[in-house]
Amino acid sequence: MTFLDPVLNPMLQLPIFTVVLLMSFLITLLITLIYKFTTNQSLMKSLKTELKELQKEMKELRDHPEKMMQVQKQAMQTNMKYMGQSMKSTLYTFLPIILIFGWMNAHLAFIPIGPGEEFTTTMVFDDNVRGAATIDVPSELTVVGPTNKSVESNKIIWTLKGSAGEHLIQYRAGQKTYEKDVLISDEPEYATSIKKVKDGIVKQITIDYQKRKFDLKIFKLGWLGTYIILSIAFSMILRKLFKVY
Repeated sequence: MTFLDPVLNPMLQLPIFTVVLLMSFLITLLITLIYKFTTNQSLMKSLKTELKELQKEMKELRDHPEKMMQVQKQAMQTNMKYMGQSMKSTLYTFLPIILIFGWMNAHLAFIPIGPGEEFTTTMVFDDNVRGAATIDVPSELTVVGPTNKSVESNKIIWTLKGSAGEHLIQYRAGQKTYEKDVLISDEPEYATSIKKVKDGIVKQITIDYQKRKFDLKIFKLGWLGTYIILSIAFSMILRKLFKVY
């Protein structure tokens, strides 16, 4: 998602929660406007009104199952028409939203590893694997503790620290060598957390970034859960403001 960086990265100078708040608003605004101008709003309004009337009628027919089933069938047909009309706007927004979500996941999901901070990296092995593995790091990184460790509970965990920059770590298990990159930075950025292997010896190698959580008083959520809650609230407001059905 690097081509989005010049446009979106300046926002990363703001507090991270503010970034999520702004992105939630902007994405919801984009979706709302595209939905409004790519659908027949008169038709959508009439379909929505019809659905409400049919739902009310179903409640009144609870003691008449056969009649209620007929109304329910009609309601399903109306709802299918409504969903069909909505699909056009979904097609317009799908790709841009996926790209923006990719950028958000690459910058907001984890707390970055800062220079000099200790972090861990984990090799996860297949259930039947025993023995030991060795980690080899460039001069910019330091291994805290032994570099050679035995497999315990199907994994080995090493503690590292180092200077800013992108570094390549090598892992040796038996006759095989594996690699995983780590990014150490003061900026809200990081390399991918997990490298899948699945070669019969190693399942995966991870850099154990700490997941970012936002305290919403009632509970703590990651960026995606926080985005969903904020976007629902913004959607309700914007749909009323722009009279979107």
